[in-house]
Amino acid sequence: MEAMEKSVHTSEYRALRVELRRVRSEAGFSQRELAARLRVPHSWIAKVENGERRIDLIEFCWFASACGVDPVAILEGLLRRTRKIADPRNRKEPRS
Repeated sequence: MEAMEKSVHTSEYRALRVELRRVRSEAGFSQRELAARLRVPHSWIAKVENGERRIDLIEFCWFASACGVDPVAILEGLLRRTRKIADPRNRKEPRS
């Protein structure tokens, strides 16, 4: 059995980062403003959005909620958009 690739290097994770950036922007927050709401350094927001820092499930919920968005709604939208990507049957087999 092959090792699963790191999620931060997948199309799905890239879609998550794009969505987080969109949610923050539509909420009208700069990275600094959202960071202040979450009581984290502004670099934390930048690193999450740029993929330099991984965001866990609880942090994701805090991020979404601070932007006034239901985290479940974000996940549902991501799942609809990435379903084909996420289906392991659509993954290419590595070359030997």
